[in-house]
Formats: sequence, C-alpha cells, structure tokens
Amino acid sequence: MELTDWLVILAIALAAILFFCSRSGRKGSLTDRARHVHGTRLLLLGAFALWAALLMLVRSFVLPLGEPFGIAVSHHTMLAIALALAGVGTIWTFRASRLLKPRRIFSAC
Repeated sequence: MELTDWLVILAIALAAILFFCSRSGRKGSLTDRARHVHGTRLLLLGAFALWAALLMLVRSFVLPLGEPFGIAVSHHTMLAIALALAGVGTIWTFRASRLLKPRRIFSAC
C-alpha cells in the first residue's frame, strides 16, 4: 500500500471516532463534558499510535525495499518502537473507554 492509502485510512478512522464520540444534543455537567472530551482525545491518540505502529511494521518488515523510512535503523529497533507505540496506544484506548462510560452516581464501594 502506498503512503496515501495509509493516510486515507487514518483520516477515516479519526473521522469515525469524532463522529461517534460527538454529543451535540446532550447537556451535562461541566465535569461530564470534560471527561468526555478527555476520553475522546485519548481515543484519538490511541488510534493514531496504533496506526503508526502498524505503518512502521508494514514499512520495515512486509515491504523491505531497502531502508524503511529513508534512515538506517535496525529491524530490532523498529520492532521495539512499534511495540512501544502499540502498547501506549492500547493503554490510551483502555483509559479512553473508561472515561467515555457514564459515571456511577451511587456505587456499592
């Protein structure tokens, strides 16, 4: 896949996240809106990090046409960076899913 295909996939993913996380008709407290905005931002960051990790893996291992990004980096380094990005993206996505859930008013704890 060309780089433009990857950019189109990123744009579609980010637009879908923004579309499904938009809450235009709901009124809530300032705290709820702040949590929702922070959760949406974390979800966008997680999607971008996972996209970057996939792009690095494909460019360095699936399509080895010389140097993956025009710089000389070993495959072990690329794999470590991609795993770190995937880990951070997974953590951000998990935290975003926790923030996007509605708060419990009465809890048993």
